[in-house]
Amino acid sequence: MRRRNALLALLPLAGCGGGGATAATTPAAATPAAPTAPVPPATTGMRDLTSLQLSKLMGAGWNLGNSLEAIGGETAWGNPATTQTLMTAVKAAGFKTVRIPVSWKQYADASDNIKASWLTRVAEVVGFAQTAGLFVIINVHWDGGWLQPTYAAQAAGNARLTRFWTQIADHFKGFDDTLLFAGTNEVMVEGDYGTPKAEYVAVQNGFNQQFVNAVRATGGNNAVRHLVVQGFNTNIDHTLAFAAMPTDTARDRLMMEVHYYDPYNFTLNEKSAIWQWGAGATDAKATETWANEAYVDAQFQKMKSAYVDKGIPVILGEFGAIRRTEYAGAEAYRLAWDKYIARAAWTRGLVPVYWDAGAATENHSSGLFNRATGAQVYPELIKALVDAAN
Repeated sequence: MRRRNALLALLPLAGCGGGGATAATTPAAATPAAPTAPVPPATTGMRDLTSLQLSKLMGAGWNLGNSLEAIGGETAWGNPATTQTLMTAVKAAGFKTVRIPVSWKQYADASDNIKASWLTRVAEVVGFAQTAGLFVIINVHWDGGWLQPTYAAQAAGNARLTRFWTQIADHFKGFDDTLLFAGTNEVMVEGDYGTPKAEYVAVQNGFNQQFVNAVRATGGNNAVRHLVVQGFNTNIDHTLAFAAMPTDTARDRLMMEVHYYDPYNFTLNEKSAIWQWGAGATDAKATETWANEAYVDAQFQKMKSAYVDKGIPVILGEFGAIRRTEYAGAEAYRLAWDKYIARAAWTRGLVPVYWDAGAATENHSSGLFNRATGAQVYPELIKALVDAAN
């Protein structure tokens, strides 16, 4: 998600799939080359595991959404400050991975120097998760929308992305391989959900390369840390058509990330009257049949063939459907959708990481836990997600 109101703002992801074109580059937009030689690693806690091997240990995942990426501060979007109690509860529920979206720009000065206090706070939350026994993914999230994939914004984006990831990677250099870095989130030209222009794809692929270069250059554990890059706007069809894996000085230490929210009218559009899904639907007027079970299977199978089968694991970094208390019986369909997505992903080698934005008791939310106490608000849904990845 890009921001707090993304549940209202997102448009259908799969409906704008982008053909089989190949992204073009121009001399002005050339993708930076990877460093010619790796920094000699002095690593501790970095097991001799490929990213594909590591992904098989990551199980079902959960997002700490609308917290560390909240514009205005960690609690600005209504969630309490994150605690060890919450992370311990997430692990006790059976999740093995937590994705922590993070904003950085609001905590940086005009020269993009990140405040030490913010780096310390992010490290504290990462520490809560690792103490609980969770794998952790941190990223540069929407962050105000400064990372626009256009030639006009390319130089500034590359510079800031490199500056931020150099500082982040340096700060977390000593953390073991249960911490993964994800370079970006849902990169797109703001408001344009259509098939991306060659320009957009070239610049976004370049952002992925900048991220990898910056992290590897810091050395230590980061010379071999598992890194996550993204397809354009995390759209499966755009990823398949346009994504180019970065070159890397480390061997078999890269993952690809996509997201899944189809059909949008069922999963996220709170103004929609579509509240049923799948083979169990009984009301045609309340159902969109195009993104049914067969469609889910086909989308994830394509990612398996294009990436997992070639040794590149895939993180399904976000998926989820909102509550709809205005429709009696809607919760059964939400449960069915979430369960099916998680299982269909895991059985094809994708790591399913559920989108939880908090506010679990509110209508049109996707939260699972009481963020203050760690109590499970939807134990049946939590069990379904966890069991799907076992």
